[in-house]
Amino acid sequence: MADGQIVIKKIKKGGHDGHHGGAWKVAYADFVTAMMAFFLLMWLINTTTPEQKRGIADYFAPQSIAQTVSGSGGVLGGKVMGQESAHAGGAQSVMQKQSPPSPTSPVKSLATNVTQGASGTSQNADSNSNASSSQDGEFAHAAEAIRQAVQDNPDLANLSHQVMLEQTPQGLRIQLVDQDGRPMFQQGSAEPMAYTRKLLAVVGQVIDTLPNRVSISGHTSGNDSQAGDSWELSSARANAARSLLQSGGLASDRVYEVAGKSGSEPLLPEDPSASANRRLSILLMREAPPAPPGRALQ
Repeated sequence: MADGQIVIKKIKKGGHDGHHGGAWKVAYADFVTAMMAFFLLMWLINTTTPEQKRGIADYFAPQSIAQTVSGSGGVLGGKVMGQESAHAGGAQSVMQKQSPPSPTSPVKSLATNVTQGASGTSQNADSNSNASSSQDGEFAHAAEAIRQAVQDNPDLANLSHQVMLEQTPQGLRIQLVDQDGRPMFQQGSAEPMAYTRKLLAVVGQVIDTLPNRVSISGHTSGNDSQAGDSWELSSARANAARSLLQSGGLASDRVYEVAGKSGSEPLLPEDPSASANRRLSILLMREAPPAPPGRALQ
């Protein structure tokens, strides 16, 4: 190098690309690991049985520490391998290995009585519920049978809107309602009209297929009370209906009551003199299921 000669050396600073080139790989690896863990968790959830899920939930619940009786304390919900099924993968409950109490123990006898009493109460409640549902179905079929029989009879088809059917907490109520110009009884009399006799025959054929008792009541309107003793008139009409039903085959022991209500229970309270208040009401009573043997005195 000659004296006085100036040499300029240019150094290129690099490495920035190399420094940042691997950072995205670490982030991508973390993402792939998280996704793999997520899909593995989804697979485990889909392959476990409800019992295993319940055991896992019980294991992580705070109270499971005090409740567990398992020797392993695992997530199998208090299950351990059976001695004879260790190689077969079987499991049995630890509680099954406990010795039963002595048959003569008064504690066992008391517990048995309480359990039997609770079981009997539950069975009675279920029986009552089933009986009620069964009667609802029978009443619905009976109501439909009456409607169909009235519509299919040419002499009664025009009276179908005067036959009112409804299910109540007391049972199936069948009402034969007066209409202006078409009463069920002759005016001021307990003599039924010819079509009323046919209506009662149809009703009697249907209710005769059920074992329920029958309550019959007669009702009058405000106009009837002015013509005479409406209590006697409504009672006589109810009794006339009872006689026709029994003539059609209704057993006498199925008649629970025959009552005259006069105008005390109007169908249209806002109009006491309306013809619709004059009616016959036949209630097919809802019956409680018979008590099981041995419980009648309890």
